[in-house]
Amino acid sequence: MKKSLILILALAMTLSMILTGCGEKQDDTDKPDTGTETPDTGTDTPDTGTDTGDNEDVLKVALLINGTLGDKSFFDSADNGMKLAEQKFGDKVETKTIEMNYDPSKWLPTLQDVSDADWDIIIVGTWQMVEHLSEVALEYPDKKYVIFDSAVDYTADDYSNVYSINFKQNEGAFIAGVLASRVTTSGMERTNEDKKIGFLGGMDIPVINDFLVGYIEGAQYADPDMKVAISYIGGFEDSAKAKELCLAQYNSGVDIGFNVAGQAGLGQLDAAKEVDKYAIGVDSDQVALFPDDQEKAKLILTSVLKRVDQALLRSIEMHMEGTTPYGKEEILGFKEKAIGFVEGNPLVPADLLTELKDIEAKIINGDIKVTTAMGLDTDALNEIRNKVKP
Repeated sequence: MKKSLILILALAMTLSMILTGCGEKQDDTDKPDTGTETPDTGTDTPDTGTDTGDNEDVLKVALLINGTLGDKSFFDSADNGMKLAEQKFGDKVETKTIEMNYDPSKWLPTLQDVSDADWDIIIVGTWQMVEHLSEVALEYPDKKYVIFDSAVDYTADDYSNVYSINFKQNEGAFIAGVLASRVTTSGMERTNEDKKIGFLGGMDIPVINDFLVGYIEGAQYADPDMKVAISYIGGFEDSAKAKELCLAQYNSGVDIGFNVAGQAGLGQLDAAKEVDKYAIGVDSDQVALFPDDQEKAKLILTSVLKRVDQALLRSIEMHMEGTTPYGKEEILGFKEKAIGFVEGNPLVPADLLTELKDIEAKIINGDIKVTTAMGLDTDALNEIRNKVKP
């Protein structure tokens, strides 16, 4: 009887423990899920990197790309700026590049999410982000922002937490124009007697036209009779359309063209190879893109370097020194090493390279002043384009 009673008591205690355990389990399930796993909603949401660590001595910098990496020029150069900062400052700087893709509906919420997170400096670029940054920077006055290749309107509101970087891309394009003009009349292999060179732009917007105006002035500095065939793709992604437009230019007598179209501009390099004509790259050394295709690489006589990487590294250096001109816009060119051009293609004659270096020095010291398309009205721009129309 005692054994039966003990057995009954033991069973009762066991049952009580099981029920208590189940009750605790149920309480946990009523709490919000704070884990990292989220349901797959079928949308590509950028990782805004909210877990940035607790070390307050580390400068945390987030770069938001309103597109994707892999363009081999503009956005990749910006990302390289983050790598350069980490290489220079080691564990004193933590960076993250966030690809927001080409869907504009994602840009504002991503910028807001990143601003909510524990980042000290938030970097965005291009004119497409100006409106979003203008809104968010006012909502987060304690955050520091950098925008490159565009600027907020400092007269419109208090943007004392925003540093704007623009580039004197017209200076680099002037060099490209001189080179193209000299090459097309040089009698070099692959050239003809036509005084006509090409320009391919991503969109008909001020920053692209700043390249164009510099290119035209450089071309006519070398030869006042030079003509320029001009085409715009209408975007920065469609390399197939870029190739089609450039093939039309080459087939019309152009023997060297300059692409300023981001990822789409790679289509011009495909066209150059197909017809065995010359090209000029942009933003990065585009020869380096084709280590396994020397037939294409050798046709790229130079690349105009828009050193977004150096400009962003400089902004981080200044922040750490406490000298960043937040609340202002700076326009950087050859003098600040934010603009350059690639040397080294053996097809470029030595005397031409010497001339280009001399012209660079004259631009830096002010002996040559290159017109900018920034702020240029439509009538004045059309006059410049029309005077070189083939």
